[in-house]
Amino acid sequence: MELFEVMRTTGSMRRFLTDPVPDALLYRVLDNARFAASGGNRQGWRVVIVKDARLRSALTDLYRRQPVPQPSEIGRSDSVAQRWSSRARQYAEQLHQLPVQLIVLVDVSALRITDAGLDRPSIIGGASIYPFVQNILLGLRHEGLGATLTTRVVRDEPAVMGLLGIPEGFAIAAHLGVGWPAEPFPTRLRRHPVEEFATFDTFAGARLEPPRP
Repeated sequence: MELFEVMRTTGSMRRFLTDPVPDALLYRVLDNARFAASGGNRQGWRVVIVKDARLRSALTDLYRRQPVPQPSEIGRSDSVAQRWSSRARQYAEQLHQLPVQLIVLVDVSALRITDAGLDRPSIIGGASIYPFVQNILLGLRHEGLGATLTTRVVRDEPAVMGLLGIPEGFAIAAHLGVGWPAEPFPTRLRRHPVEEFATFDTFAGARLEPPRP
């Protein structure tokens, strides 16, 4: 697939087949994802590939017991939020049947959190792990696999760490359900146009407009 097509059609999939995913395919995805940027090129990521049925079920139980965000929390209209909630419930109901769940970890010592002293929630640490996570999602899409990235199990991180034997010093960055999609990939994701978020020189500067024909 052409790169821009992959980028435009990598949406969250929530309906899957239960067919197995070959290990060789997962290896190929991760072998390419590892070229993501990270702070100081420390590459502090680790990935736990959860295929064992018992562990997938236990991980799903931890996922399901976390509260689903309410419409007011996700900033969506009631009708859109209802559709989103329905799809989220559908995903949760099927999660244990997905052939693969990925837990993406980061070595906390590899993070360089340069915004730790600011009077706001820290976001900079994620720069050392989420490019890698996005590369995984793009790689899975390129291979014809669907995936959904969630962080709900982070609320119960100690239980997940105990379940999967994850040592201290690591943090959970993402939980990905992976499988062959049971529905077509999206062809038109809803995203804000460039001119709504890109400006020249200052925050209130001239907008970057689409090129004229």
